[in-house]
Amino acid sequence: MSINAVNPRNTILIAMILFAAAYRLVQSSPVFSILSNLTPVGAMALFGGYYFRDKWKAVLVPVLALWLSDIFLNRLYYTDHWVFFYSGQLWVYGTFAATVGLGMMVGKPSFIRITGFGIGAALLHWLVTDFGVWVGGGTDITTGLPFSKDWNGFLKCLTLALPFLRNMIIGNLFFCGVLFGAFEWAQRRYPALKPVGR
Repeated sequence: MSINAVNPRNTILIAMILFAAAYRLVQSSPVFSILSNLTPVGAMALFGGYYFRDKWKAVLVPVLALWLSDIFLNRLYYTDHWVFFYSGQLWVYGTFAATVGLGMMVGKPSFIRITGFGIGAALLHWLVTDFGVWVGGGTDITTGLPFSKDWNGFLKCLTLALPFLRNMIIGNLFFCGVLFGAFEWAQRRYPALKPVGR
């Protein structure tokens, strides 16, 4: 492949998403436990969904970056061996792929749009993944018992996850600002990064 065949736009997009995923390794350290769920993952998905012209790249690059960072997170902080798949992963990755779809619907990025989609992505993640915890027999940390399989059990599961929702909203808004803002600036500064037809 000649150097001219390399698409600078896609190269920068991939690099930004991989950098955001690598940040999780620092942020998820037990030293920074107060930052739990204050991650760039939602922003990565929205960003990839919006900027990649090829839909398969929009889904594959952020999901692959999430998966690779999950592998290293599990090895470094949570287990003493390599974990490639874990319980509840389907709920998390399904929500993440849906967030990529939300990114495809952003339209022209603006502060209000990005804020709305960032909050919406966090709410989607909170509802779907905690539904997965509840359905999958997750444990209520206040009792040590599985959540009851009724409306009260589901509400308890959602309530206990509110601190994570708060951090995810903050993370989505902050990292959407960084990723979208940086790439919009870069496109204006370097015309080669602009897509044809947008």
